[in-house]
Amino acid sequence: METPDIENTNPEENNADLAFTNRIDLSELQESVNNIKQQLKKVIVGQKNMLDLLLVALLSDGHVLIEGVPGVAKTITAKLLAKSIEIGFSRIQFTPDLMPSDILGTSVYNQKTTEFEFKEGPIFSNMILIDEINRAPAKTQAALFEVMEEQQVTIDGKTYKMDLPFMVLATQNPIEQEGTYRLPEAQLDRFLFKINVSYPNSEEEFEIILREQALKDGNKIQAIEKVISGAKIMEFRSLVSQIAIEENLLKYIANIVVNTRSNSFLYLGASPRASIAILNASKAFAAIAGRDFVTPEDIKSATIPVLEHRVIVTPEREMEGITTTQIISEIIETVEIPR
Repeated sequence: METPDIENTNPEENNADLAFTNRIDLSELQESVNNIKQQLKKVIVGQKNMLDLLLVALLSDGHVLIEGVPGVAKTITAKLLAKSIEIGFSRIQFTPDLMPSDILGTSVYNQKTTEFEFKEGPIFSNMILIDEINRAPAKTQAALFEVMEEQQVTIDGKTYKMDLPFMVLATQNPIEQEGTYRLPEAQLDRFLFKINVSYPNSEEEFEIILREQALKDGNKIQAIEKVISGAKIMEFRSLVSQIAIEENLLKYIANIVVNTRSNSFLYLGASPRASIAILNASKAFAAIAGRDFVTPEDIKSATIPVLEHRVIVTPEREMEGITTTQIISEIIETVEIPR
């Protein structure tokens, strides 16, 4: 399921073509989304689906798991997205020996005050890039549960709130399995999207090489400008939450998710958190398109990236080569679209 086209457009012209009047002014949101995309495209060639879903997640207050083989711009895209926004950025390289305290922080004894003081870990930032998230063991993975769901950390009985906006971007390599740990379902469920990044086509590959040759000794990251503040992101998230959705479309979302639980091809269906994720993501798709209401197409665009990592194919069907994407697509086709 491809995401809708949110290429660079003139928000005013786009709104003028619509045969309705929005209750919410979304022109600034559209313009900011386009500005961020233009910054990222200074470096990133192709990968339209990844860029679109990252921006939807940013507006939906969601975390993203980016999966792809090495060298397809997973890490640099996350770094560039953070650089285009005036927010704090932190990168954590996950390794098998990484401890929870290496992420969250720890209490350190201060000899001058004779008291323990909490020293914040790298998780205390706005946008967190976790590189190769599947390389850390279960106890380190579990350290992320609270902060990803509740945007807070509890250490020694004291709770520390994250600065907003807060977003986790995690990468993993699906090919290399040595020295890796499978992510627990409880953690996968906390990611709004799983984005599968594919290889570029021949034209995109040529453009990548051409840009690298033209760059010579230049720094590609320096070309990225900050085009929006963290406070403005929070304003846009508030606007997205106000996007209208009819009750019959809420039922449509519920029917899709419930069908994953009764599908004979699936060992594990989606949780109610998935329904909420589809709702929030579909609102962001609508807002980026310049609409203050959700359509069935917005829901369809959100469903596969929301559900793909939340459901598990039965071993028999997996051996037959059937994928979660195929099953989810079939469910979408069988559930009746509200009229």
